[in-house]
Parts: sequence; C-alpha cells; structure tokens
Amino acid sequence: MPRAKAEVKEKPARILIVDDHPAVREGLAIRISRHADMAVCGEAADVAEALQMVASARPDVAIIDIALKTGNGIDLIKRIKAHNPTVRMLVLSMYNETLYAERALRAGALGYITKGSDTDKVIDAIRRVRHGKVYLSEPMAEELLSRVVGGEARHGDGPPVENLSDRELEVFELIGQGMSTHQIADKMRLSPKTVETYRSRIKEKLNVKYSTELMQRAVQWVMEKRS
Repeated sequence: MPRAKAEVKEKPARILIVDDHPAVREGLAIRISRHADMAVCGEAADVAEALQMVASARPDVAIIDIALKTGNGIDLIKRIKAHNPTVRMLVLSMYNETLYAERALRAGALGYITKGSDTDKVIDAIRRVRHGKVYLSEPMAEELLSRVVGGEARHGDGPPVENLSDRELEVFELIGQGMSTHQIADKMRLSPKTVETYRSRIKEKLNVKYSTELMQRAVQWVMEKRS
C-alpha cells in the first residue's frame, strides 16, 4: 500500500513589533509567544531601527504603531512596501481607525486594529494579515466598501482634516501636541523651512489664516482623536 504523505506543518510566522513604548512591545510579545504559529523575531522603537530589523530579521509580519519615537508609522509602511514588499504589515495603534485606517491601507498595510481590542482579535488580525488577507473592524470595512460601491471620492468630500496629505497630517498632529516648528523639524528630520511650507499648506486646506487658530484646531483634533 502507498505510504501516506507526512503532514507539512507551517513554520511559525516571524513577527516584528514596532512601537516606541517598551511596555507595549513586551506585552505584545508575551501575547504572541502563547501561540505556536507565530514568534517574535525583533522589536524596534522608530523608523530607522525598524528598517534595520526588517533587513536583518526578515519578518513575515510587521506590527506597526502610527506614533513612533522618530518618524511615523505611515511613512514606515511606505518604505517597507517599497523595499521589502513581501513583508505584510498590520497597524496596531491607540488612534481611532476612522482616519488612519484608510491611509494605512493606501500606504501598503493589510490591516488596522486599535490597542484597546481584545487579545483574541489582535491574534486573529495577525493571522489574517500573515496570509495576505485584509483585517479591519466591521464598521470600518463597511464604510470603505460603501465608498467603493458608491463611487465616493475621498479627497474634497470629507472633513477638511481628511484632505491633508500624510505628511501634512503628521505636522498637524505635532502642532496639536504643542511642538514648535524647530521641534517638528527635528522629529521629522526636515528643515524648518520645509515645516513652514507644510504649515502654510495646512492653513490653506483648513481655511485658517492665523497660527493661533491653527494651533487651536490642531490641539482640539488631537484631543478628540485620543478620546
């Protein structure tokens, strides 16, 4: 009689965790270690560290926060997608998905989940992304699907903040965190002149004339986003 083929077990997914809070990285690593089909292969706190780890550890999945020690998650996703397209990416963030989920998917991520989600949902999200499937909450998935079916344009029709580019949004958020032009320039590794150009574009898109009004709008937006 012919011998039955031995069952081939799938290798554990190699997971890279990118988050600027050590406690978050540690907690997530512990949650992942409880599952035999995945293993943490590295951790990073910012864009530069993450890119180094992607090159050296060769992860299957990168779990990325939006806010990082330097740079931001959206920019990191774009850079990984451009240079390491086989790495699948999932955003795990404290920020509500209503604004950032679409931006993350357009940048190259396959999923978005918030840090307040149950452990089972986070693990499910990792597994889905690992196998090339999109992971979003049901309400967010329905919203994006309705835009596609209804032929709605993202730019121009939504709230003014949604019309900011990814870089403009990053500057807007840092303004809302109380950072000066020079502080923003240092964090984003840009020249102060470039940051001022972004500020001017933001004012124009938000129909804001004065810097004090821009600051108020930015602070309010940051507070609402985190509530």
